[in-house]
Amino acid sequence: MADTKVEISHDNSTVIPNPNAPSQANNPLSRKLNKILETRLDNDKEMLEALKALSVFFTENSLRTRRNLRGDIERRSLGINEEFARIFKEVKEELESVHEDVQAMSTCCDEMTSRLKAAKEQTQDLIVKTNKLQGENHRLEVRAQVAQAFLDKFQLSTEEMAILRGARDASITEDFFKALSRVKHIHEDVKILLRTNQQTAGLEIMEQMAVLQETSYEQLYRWAQNECRGLTQESCDISPVLTQAMEALQDRPVLYKYTLDEFGTARRCAVVRGFIDALTRGGPGGTPRPIEMHSHDPLRYVGDMLAWLHQATASEKEHLEALLKQVTLQGVEENMQDVVGHITEGVCRPLKVRIEQVIVAEPGAVLLYKLSNLLKFYHHTISSIIGTSVASLLIAMEEMHVLSKKMFFNSLSLHASRLMDKVELPPADLGPTASLTQTLSLLREVLASHDSSVVPLDARQADFAQVLSCILDPLLQLCTVSASNLGTADMATYMVNSLYVMKTTLALFEFTDKRLEMLEFQIEAHLDTLINEQASYVLTRAGLSYIYSCVQQHSTEQGPLSLLPSMDSSSVKAAMVQFDRYLSSPDTFVMPQLNFLLSAAIKEQIFGQSTELVCRAYSEVYTALTSPANSYKDPENLVPRSPQQVQTLLS
Repeated sequence: MADTKVEISHDNSTVIPNPNAPSQANNPLSRKLNKILETRLDNDKEMLEALKALSVFFTENSLRTRRNLRGDIERRSLGINEEFARIFKEVKEELESVHEDVQAMSTCCDEMTSRLKAAKEQTQDLIVKTNKLQGENHRLEVRAQVAQAFLDKFQLSTEEMAILRGARDASITEDFFKALSRVKHIHEDVKILLRTNQQTAGLEIMEQMAVLQETSYEQLYRWAQNECRGLTQESCDISPVLTQAMEALQDRPVLYKYTLDEFGTARRCAVVRGFIDALTRGGPGGTPRPIEMHSHDPLRYVGDMLAWLHQATASEKEHLEALLKQVTLQGVEENMQDVVGHITEGVCRPLKVRIEQVIVAEPGAVLLYKLSNLLKFYHHTISSIIGTSVASLLIAMEEMHVLSKKMFFNSLSLHASRLMDKVELPPADLGPTASLTQTLSLLREVLASHDSSVVPLDARQADFAQVLSCILDPLLQLCTVSASNLGTADMATYMVNSLYVMKTTLALFEFTDKRLEMLEFQIEAHLDTLINEQASYVLTRAGLSYIYSCVQQHSTEQGPLSLLPSMDSSSVKAAMVQFDRYLSSPDTFVMPQLNFLLSAAIKEQIFGQSTELVCRAYSEVYTALTSPANSYKDPENLVPRSPQQVQTLLS
């Protein structure tokens, strides 16, 4: 058909145009051709499919094939229909076969239904009984599950019972604590039953668990007691099981305390034996050497013993912490303090005897003071470990500290009394006496050991004032008594030198500010004496002493100053000439005692302040001599230098 259309289009394209156009337009053939020619094959899908099917068997475009095209198409359509009929016939035969099978199955099902209905009618009673038995079986299963759950919750297993009721000497393992914890939980959970209708069962279970608990705790206590008794070696290894045992025993305070006491007793024996071995045998293989070998050196001897005890106390505290680390009982810290105090109590007597021997042997004030500080330091250090001051070891150490301190102050008092029994006279150079120098050397050693002490600051400061009082007060009294027979200038010089030596000694140490201030005040008092003596010495040697005395004592009722004896112009002139010699070389007018002063600064201070007094005295003399009321003729020639000039020359 497509070829026909194409052929028609080709034939129409060769037709000669006819001038009679309107008649052709009305021609049906012409309209059909135009319609065919105007058709767009791109949009006509059916046409495209038809042409595509036609191309399969229409392979040659000729006049014969175009004429036979319709017949070919009809024959092809007939063949397709015949093929379809054949295939459909096969399908029909298959469907008939399936229908026969389904019919046979329906018949069979009907037969089976009839048979089942008959069987059901025959077994109806059996099914009812079976359903009833199944329901009863389900209820029994539920009850069995409930009973099993009840037993699981409120009863122990056979293995757990065997563990808790083991032999008396059986070892304790992790399973024991699990079973014991299970018993505790059952004992707590059974209280729920007491609030229900199952009170009888609850009471029986509670009684059973209580008896089992007590038996288990008794067995655990015996085991822990035996374990603690074996901890008598110097190195103590706390097993995790023993730690768990203490955690479990805290529910029974009496057994818990007895076990702690047993541990403390065992460790006390170990510590005492270790201390005696350290004193007499030393360490393994002789290293370190026995402490008794250093008994000739008291400080090292006592220090080694206290250091060993400090280390042992710290180790025992660590052992107790490892033993009780899982205990949550209130007051466990106090328990540890009591046990450590009990453990260290055994070494108190051997320690006290040895330290008393050292102290009573009177090794000297300095060594006694060092021993006192050493005991104070270790008392403070060990008390921070033990945590209480009522432990026997700390009480013994405090007693030894008090004894050494008492012996120290007794030694200082004895030294002071010896000084006062035999008072030395000041030496010719008015310097410190030998006894003063020796005592200050003792004080310097004591203060040096005090500064190097590791005792807490507040304790050191409290001791310091007492030490200074015991040494400085007798020294000051000694210096006063020793200088009592000296002249004023000699006494002042001697006292200034002695006080200066004391001051320089104390200035090197802490906590001496108050004493330094007191010494400074005393030095100032004696310096005033020396300043006045130096000024009097200068005025006497310079010829102004008599004139200055007359000027100070003169009153207007006595008349002019020039009328007094030895106050005439010639006498005053001679005195001024002598004063000029002093102005020309003031350094030669120095009191001999000033050359004995140990401090150049003090000497310079005395010289400067005495010069000021001399200038002040000259100013008063100058004012009196130049006053018209005293009737001196030509006072400018009599006293040619003004006070300002004199001050300038002396400065």
